Amino acid sequence: MMKKIRIVLMTVACAILASCGTTSTVPITGRKQNLLVSDQQVLTLSYQQYQEYMKGAKPSTNATNTQMVKRVGQNLANAVVKYLNANGLAAETQNYAWEFNLVQDQQVNAFCMPGGKIVVYEGLLPVTQNEASLAVVLGHEIAHAVAKHSAERLSNEYKKQYGMQVLGAVAQGAGLGQGTQQLISLGASLGSQLWTSGFSRSQESEADHMGLIFAAMAGYDPQVATAFWQRMAAQGSGSNSLFSDHPSDADRIKNIQGWMPEALKYYTPQKTVSVTSKKTTKKTAKKTTTKKKSTTKKK
Repeated sequence: MMKKIRIVLMTVACAILASCGTTSTVPITGRKQNLLVSDQQVLTLSYQQYQEYMKGAKPSTNATNTQMVKRVGQNLANAVVKYLNANGLAAETQNYAWEFNLVQDQQVNAFCMPGGKIVVYEGLLPVTQNEASLAVVLGHEIAHAVAKHSAERLSNEYKKQYGMQVLGAVAQGAGLGQGTQQLISLGASLGSQLWTSGFSRSQESEADHMGLIFAAMAGYDPQVATAFWQRMAAQGSGSNSLFSDHPSDADRIKNIQGWMPEALKYYTPQKTVSVTSKKTTKKTAKKTTTKKKSTTKKK
């Protein structure tokens, strides 16, 4: 009987939560998501946390690498904005105030706050090794912001807390003993942790997928992603733990290879302009003019 009551109340709770908030579609993947927090709420929290972080962070003193991070990041941002504008999502671009930073930290990591505040650690660059690989990483981080993963995680926490309250009320109302109530609470907590971890892994995979395409849109060869993640695997970055919030290295590489044909459809190599040929033309023109003047004087 208690089991039936629990199922009914949890169904009602889920229905109530599903009816609240807004339903949106993630760009590129088309996945539907239900958000219980607004963009403004998330951005306010994000900017506060970002400012606090930057107060204690030490900007890199390497001007060349700093400019590279800013250049690659801005190229990606431009490609993302162009994509959003072309797909009826121009209103979403108002949520971004892009900023790219390289900081003195030897961790092999980077992150993007909602709103487009991106930080790259110096320790990542020896692993990326080239701009295309850096674009794959920054594309992944930007994807978290574009897909509103932070808002989704916050919404998930609200749902989890509400569900736990409902289960507690059910247990008490059914007159169960304290030991039984603790078992129910423990089981619900374990199930929630598994679901939350799995959800985070799905977010990471979605960011891999979207980031690969964003890099291709910006003119960076997405095919470098496989070698990059193999180098990351050699760093011991992955985990096969059931509760890990990242896919295993093997799964990540396999998925990326599966998405590659799609990413290559968006890839057009960046055009390079030959500055040398222009200078040569100018010098030739000057020499021709000088000869003409010289001929006039002789006459």
